[in-house]
Amino acid sequence: MAEPPLLYNLNNGLSDLMTRMKAGIPGAHTGLVVLLVLLVAGFSLFIPNFASVGTLQSFMYQLPLLGLLSLAMMAPLITGGLNLAIIATTNQCALLMAFIMQSLITPDSSAGSAAAVIVLALVAGLALCLLIGLVTGTLIAYTGVHPILITLGTKSLIDGISIYLTRGMALSGIPDGFARIGTMTIVGVPLIFLLLIVVAVIVSIILRRTAFGVACAMIGSNIEAARYSAIDTRRVLVGVYVMSSLICFFAALVMLATFNSASADYAQSYLLVTILAAVLGGVDPFGGFGTAGGLMLALAILQVISSGFNQFGLSNYLTVAIWGGTLIFVAMAQTVRPYLMGLLPSRFYGSK
Repeated sequence: MAEPPLLYNLNNGLSDLMTRMKAGIPGAHTGLVVLLVLLVAGFSLFIPNFASVGTLQSFMYQLPLLGLLSLAMMAPLITGGLNLAIIATTNQCALLMAFIMQSLITPDSSAGSAAAVIVLALVAGLALCLLIGLVTGTLIAYTGVHPILITLGTKSLIDGISIYLTRGMALSGIPDGFARIGTMTIVGVPLIFLLLIVVAVIVSIILRRTAFGVACAMIGSNIEAARYSAIDTRRVLVGVYVMSSLICFFAALVMLATFNSASADYAQSYLLVTILAAVLGGVDPFGGFGTAGGLMLALAILQVISSGFNQFGLSNYLTVAIWGGTLIFVAMAQTVRPYLMGLLPSRFYGSK
């Protein structure tokens, strides 16, 4: 007996989605690797010792914060949403942890009591991120308002609270034991870079190898089809924004360990770059697909461009402008690509 047309289409859509998730975008990662190699080779021709161990270690110290924030942005993008509150969440989490450490740790505190306060600060920061993610996800899932509007509102709310409570001042007084995390290495690899790798691997496994990850991709591809497939889309959306906020917690740890302070103004310029890195790394801006591996390659490319321009003595503002132009170009290329592929004979890209 033939399947009803609607059920047939849903089954076909799910099959295509699973195939796409397993295979990825053909040649996407290869193209990013080639671009990365060309950029490193090109800058090396003009900048002595650009391709050196010292430069690589510098990259590994600079990438973790932006990398974690980009992972926090990638998860909502896959569902067709957006989280504009990732920077605000990270800053407020870092401020809370810094405030607890600054207030409860005194010069007379023993090592044991200082460690207990640090643990308390971490638990408080984690709880705050969970709360922000839960509230944001619930508003998006149950009100039907577009994520851009909800997260823009939560961003403004969180930033306003942080600036009001701190009067716009940075909080310092991070214990030396915690601050040393920012410079610690394991076999020459910075500890904060290893943290980025671990979080990226976990996020990749969740999004590609679990039922929750498949549900995220289905929601991004077609939320109505996901509902017909008996997926609790509201629960999944709440989970996505909770996961995004949890990643912000790790970003806050890196921020505190790197800057030895916290402020509501830190990393505000990173918001555009997180979206750029995700789109450049192959995340569909309309939702449905994205990989942590592609995102990491895109971040490496952006970091090479930034470092190369800085060593050329070019202004950071010019780098931001080039990043913005790159985002526009990549978005246009992804829009035009299906039409161009349709004009080519099938032998050039395989049968459908």
